[in-house]
Amino acid sequence: MSLRRNVDVERLRAHYRLMLRIRAFEEEALRGLEEKVVLGAIHPSIGQEACAAGICSNLRRDDILLSTHRGHGHTLAKGADALAMMRELLGREGGNCGGKGGSMHIADFSVGMLGANGVVSANIVIAAGAAHAIKLKKEDRIVCCIFGDGAINRGPFLEGLNWAKVFNLPVLFVCEDNGFAATTRTKTMTAGDGPVARAESLGIPAMDVDGNDVLAVDAAVAELTAAIRAGSGPRFLRARTYRLTGHTGADAAAYRPKEEVEERWKDDPIARAADLLRAAGVPDSELEADREAAKREMREAYEAAVATPYPPAEQAFADVQDVGDPRVEAF
Repeated sequence: MSLRRNVDVERLRAHYRLMLRIRAFEEEALRGLEEKVVLGAIHPSIGQEACAAGICSNLRRDDILLSTHRGHGHTLAKGADALAMMRELLGREGGNCGGKGGSMHIADFSVGMLGANGVVSANIVIAAGAAHAIKLKKEDRIVCCIFGDGAINRGPFLEGLNWAKVFNLPVLFVCEDNGFAATTRTKTMTAGDGPVARAESLGIPAMDVDGNDVLAVDAAVAELTAAIRAGSGPRFLRARTYRLTGHTGADAAAYRPKEEVEERWKDDPIARAADLLRAAGVPDSELEADREAAKREMREAYEAAVATPYPPAEQAFADVQDVGDPRVEAF
């Protein structure tokens, strides 16, 4: 690994701490699955933390973020409260969505997190709509939409990017490319030259970056968001990364060779950031203290969430759109 000169140590340290918090959150979420207090699937982002940290460090609180089913890291990086998130995963009172959304539909409008999405690529057209609303209202903010490489082979990808380009919308599309569409290698199901070529074919300027290099992600997103804020229309980023766990917490990932995963652990984005910090003079004792602080925070969040009661039954009918009693009013 070539070491960088003139590293902004303070910014890199902030990235490192955030990535540690994301990793620790995911580990506690997996613990909840094992202890059967998290019901349903969760999709860990272990190995992809540099994307969340590098992207969201360039977003303001009022900017809008849309995520995927693998959205814990994005949500945390956008500023959501870890305890509220853990309560949401456990379906408890005080969760971001009152315990109704769970892992794949977590949202926190107070920090601009418009929501994760359990439908692959569905967030892309929602992002185009949100960006169009911002443009019509002449607001000084942008939209960032993160999706996986599997999403580029679905219809909303073309629809959303086309709409954003036609109307010159303030939106950054980020393909978090971990090489797999669930359990299928994406390249085996993708025609042409992939996500960057597809964006450029629509006239959207695009960049390709090492998604495990948090500083590279940070720099790329800084450049792209600056152009969007200046009124230059949509931009596209492909961040190449790797999912170090299975597709879900219950997926043993037997479809990939053990040796492949072992080799990719050597490219762990957190370890890479730690190497840069050591080279910049940060002692191992401080790096380990950061790691322990993140683990402690998320362990305490998990234990507090487990101790939180479930919402009262009547809350099932709160925040539900309704056109009236069907016995009285017909649609």
